[in-house]
Amino acid sequence: MPTLRPNKYRTHTCGELRETDVGKEVVLSGWVESNRDMGGVIFIDLRDRHGITQCVFDPKRSGQAAHDDAAKLRGEWVVRVKGTVGKRPPEMINTKLETGLIEVDGTEVEVLNEAKTPPIEIRDDLDANEDVRLKYRYLDLRRGKMQRVLKMRHKAAMATRNFLTAQGFTEVETPFMIKWTPGGARPFLVPSRLNLGKFYALAESPQLFKQLLMVAGTDRYYQIVRCFRDEDLRIDRQPEFTQVDLEMSFVEQDDIFTVVEGIMASVWKDVLGIEIKTPFERVPYDTAMARWGNDKPDRRFGLEHVVLTDLVKKHDGGGIKIMKTVVDAGGIVKGIRLPKEFAEATPRAQIDKLETFVKGMGAKGLAWARIENGGSWGKAPLAKAINDAMRTELNAAMGAQDGDLLFFQFGPEAMVQTVMANLRLHLGKKHGLIPEFGSAGTWDFFWVVDPPLFEYDEEAKKWAAAHHAFTMPRAEDMPYLQSDPGRVKCTRYDLVLNGYEIAGGSVRIHRGDIQSAVFRAMGIDEEEVREKFAFLLDAFQYGAPPHGGIAVGWDRLVWLLTETEAMRDVFAFPKNNRGVDMMNGSPAVVDAQLMKDVAIQSVAPEEEPAEKPAQA
Repeated sequence: MPTLRPNKYRTHTCGELRETDVGKEVVLSGWVESNRDMGGVIFIDLRDRHGITQCVFDPKRSGQAAHDDAAKLRGEWVVRVKGTVGKRPPEMINTKLETGLIEVDGTEVEVLNEAKTPPIEIRDDLDANEDVRLKYRYLDLRRGKMQRVLKMRHKAAMATRNFLTAQGFTEVETPFMIKWTPGGARPFLVPSRLNLGKFYALAESPQLFKQLLMVAGTDRYYQIVRCFRDEDLRIDRQPEFTQVDLEMSFVEQDDIFTVVEGIMASVWKDVLGIEIKTPFERVPYDTAMARWGNDKPDRRFGLEHVVLTDLVKKHDGGGIKIMKTVVDAGGIVKGIRLPKEFAEATPRAQIDKLETFVKGMGAKGLAWARIENGGSWGKAPLAKAINDAMRTELNAAMGAQDGDLLFFQFGPEAMVQTVMANLRLHLGKKHGLIPEFGSAGTWDFFWVVDPPLFEYDEEAKKWAAAHHAFTMPRAEDMPYLQSDPGRVKCTRYDLVLNGYEIAGGSVRIHRGDIQSAVFRAMGIDEEEVREKFAFLLDAFQYGAPPHGGIAVGWDRLVWLLTETEAMRDVFAFPKNNRGVDMMNGSPAVVDAQLMKDVAIQSVAPEEEPAEKPAQA
């Protein structure tokens, strides 16, 4: 509890008083949680951010005037109560409240502010439309649940700051308004009134600045920083968000891992009282893609993928022509085994729904087989086509037993990985295989390491950075930068928790010749390099140390830590899923003169033409 200087409004908070305070004269202030008349005795539950205290107004002890004033109080009125702390009768003890053993015998009550009936109820189990909650966010935040989330976020930030300060880090602020550079997410643009026709971009991260701080000799930098990305929104994304950003000089990958693991251990210990075991496991990117189909898998349940491409090649398709065609064209084949206990609850109608589900992600269909009679595929669509040899080996590879369901997907690698990763999660949720948050052993931290440096852009017909262009290639892959970019792995890494990426970073390129070679592999010519990145490459010419760092997705981490329904709940004032602040009405049309001052003209979107009436 905070140490208060007693004043006319309060001597204690509403969550502070205990049995040791019995007999003290106190003053409390807060909001009226409830007002109950119990046979002429008025009971007021008084609430502030720290808790709830029951205040009793018995005319025999309080006096008739105070009793009558208390009877007039209504929910969410702001009031001041003066009285004496007493012990509750045994039958009125409330074990759910920290103040449940005491009550305050009120002798005086003062209304500090009356309140209208709130449009939402101020209670933890609120079931209200989200847009209504966000419109009246200042009321939503009064709820004890939301106050606990804000407090946990604060405690987590303090644990992080204390740990990093002890490790020799210096907190440095970097600019929000920067120069746009290619790559990464779509930025928000800010027009410049002093430089008409030119724009700032709101920083999506401090990436280049933290590298320049390493050139500047800062050695160990961090900040808890606001970032901005103009992206489509979803449950774990907001247009403005917070990162714990850090960078270190003269380090290897292991040094960065040690620091980040220390942050996680400190936060979980200080906020939840849980000891996190370190070091975290390291999973190669290729392994993650093979077993789970993505680089941030939820490993807390089974249904792992089985890669069947080589087996299909061995049997030249095994009688299934479409599989042979896909593999010959460079595609892959993967399978998932749904055990008998869940397969029995998946009739043909449910399989058809699963096929509709995967078609929504670009798949042409969903091949399947139900194992019966010691390994046969029964009436499955592919049962007549597959030969016995491949069916036997495929069943063995997937560990198939009678009663199991096997699901297959084959085609271009990117499509197969996406479809099978989402199918696995869909099946896991449907059959209750994913543990609830807070269950013992469900904090599954691990690193995904050694991903590709480049990915091929089919539309542009050239290689692009898979993450960003400043990641150091692995030493053993340097010879392939120009000759075979798709083969190059890099020293980038992601920290995953329960199926969510909560941190990502890399060892950076610190030499101009290597950085230029990466740009050449991406098809960025010298002129564009100078236009976009001259300041960084120039800085490297003046002695850049080897360095690396990481950014922790702070909102996502706090979301998982607090186990709230949506990531929006860990923001004090979030946007909804359309990027709208329901409380203040942003984004909004601005004054025409302001637009003119920055040489911007707004063009209204074209309206959809009305449908012509049908001809008779």
